[in-house]
Amino acid sequence: MTMIQYEAAATNAGGVTAILVAGLVLVGALVWAVRFGMKTRRREPGPPGRGEHPTLPESGPVHETRQMREPDEVPRAGDESERLRPHDLHASGSKPSEDQTRRRWAPGSSGSFGGGPGRT
Repeated sequence: MTMIQYEAAATNAGGVTAILVAGLVLVGALVWAVRFGMKTRRREPGPPGRGEHPTLPESGPVHETRQMREPDEVPRAGDESERLRPHDLHASGSKPSEDQTRRRWAPGSSGSFGGGPGRT
């Protein structure tokens, strides 16, 4: 065998050993992660018992409410020297509308892509 063949054989054995060691490290890390997860899961409280589940309020189930809303305008400062502060702004960007009737689609109005007849 020539010198090149000896070097190739040594490199190949070193590569196989490195892959084997890396595989063993990976398997060890996975085993540790599973054991750590099982240990953490054992420390967590179990599922609630029959008497521990939430119950309905005495008034009965809560239903959703619908309301029409309109944009809440940002207040303007009185003069140039006055600045708006966070507490001057409202919590929400909208407020309940005076007119609570629900808008409906009207035949003949714009279609879904705009500009065209609604229904032909």
